Amino acid sequence: MIERYSYPEMRAIWEPANKYAKWLQVEIEVASALADIGEVPREAADAIRANARFDPAKIAEYEGDVPGADDTTGKTVRHDLIAFLKSVMDHLGPERRYLHLGVTSYDIEDTALAMLLRESADLILEDIDRLMAAIRDRAREHKYTIMVGRSHGVHAEPITLGLKFAVWLAELQRDRERLTQARESIACGKVSGAVGAYGNIDPRAEEIVCRKLGLAASPASTQVLQRDRIAHYLCTLAILAGSIEQFATEVRNLQRTDILEVEEQFTRGQRGSSAMPHKRNPIISERMTGLARLIRSYVTPALENMALWHERDLCHSSVERVILPDANILIDYILRKFTDVVANLTVYPERMLENLERTGGLVASETVMLALVRAGMDKDDAYQLVQRHALEAWEQGKDFRSLLGEDSRVGELLTPQALEACFDHRRRVRNVDVVFQRLGI
Repeated sequence: MIERYSYPEMRAIWEPANKYAKWLQVEIEVASALADIGEVPREAADAIRANARFDPAKIAEYEGDVPGADDTTGKTVRHDLIAFLKSVMDHLGPERRYLHLGVTSYDIEDTALAMLLRESADLILEDIDRLMAAIRDRAREHKYTIMVGRSHGVHAEPITLGLKFAVWLAELQRDRERLTQARESIACGKVSGAVGAYGNIDPRAEEIVCRKLGLAASPASTQVLQRDRIAHYLCTLAILAGSIEQFATEVRNLQRTDILEVEEQFTRGQRGSSAMPHKRNPIISERMTGLARLIRSYVTPALENMALWHERDLCHSSVERVILPDANILIDYILRKFTDVVANLTVYPERMLENLERTGGLVASETVMLALVRAGMDKDDAYQLVQRHALEAWEQGKDFRSLLGEDSRVGELLTPQALEACFDHRRRVRNVDVVFQRLGI
């Protein structure tokens, strides 16, 4: 099912072949680094670089990860990295004695995992940039498209659709900054041997390996890299997914039949229901909501993986084999799909104006109240006066503006022109420019 919700670029990062390629890259650099400090013959390290390769089918056979594997032969090792090393050694000569010298499995696996996560983060950053560009375009397009703002689901005051998009853009800028920080934290390797004490490996080798791989060397580690780094990364993806869910929820609400101010693109031949031919549903935004919930569910195991026994245990490993590929693949998917939603979103400005006027001008209540205060009325008196007319208009279906115009206390302080100006929606969205300038839109 995960393949349905994935794009090939991200899926390729998490394919076993790419993982093995990263393992091999680390092993080669370890041998080379040991040669650099004189602990391995240079010709052996060069031979490893030239000849080392792997066969995924043989790795599976050696590990015993194939149907009908026979454990009685003694050939199945039930250890993925050892199976990998056996496959690599199949292609090496005498230099094989210097492969994986003085290191432990997670010197290789965690350092390679950092490279996989870095690749994933780079792809996700590109996804964010594409989504931000799409939102920026729609924000410019609808900078002055007036609509009603809602609080508690109830009409509040006028805003513009462009301002709504600008709020999304600002949140994505923060998401991008968080992911950049998480990428830096996760791009860290270790080559410190069993239990992390450098008992059989020179710390200089770690510095060389990490530098060549473009990673920071962990200043201190155990047999594994500490899982706070991965927890930080997963929490960042969950927050990003939460942002997309927030945006998608807004689309879903605005597409409701009784609102219908925007609508997901409905393509030719698409069908919304097996029973009701008229249905046009916000199915992509609903999918975004569901998948965001799934990504968030991975945060708890990532946080619980931080607590390992002593210098390591294996509790984190099985969990990470599921949550790390899935979380990265899914966030890549929802970012790309929601970019399509934004780029192709149908907007109904006339319906927005119609909805804005449905309450007969009640959305101007604060502006009227403030105009009365500025003209000399006590703030609480102004509030009660405006509220009384607002309730009458709401409950009896009367015109709010007319009720105010008939009130002598209002007439004493506000001219007809001044009262009319309170109902000019354009005046109340004039400062949208400030927001756009702050965001560089």
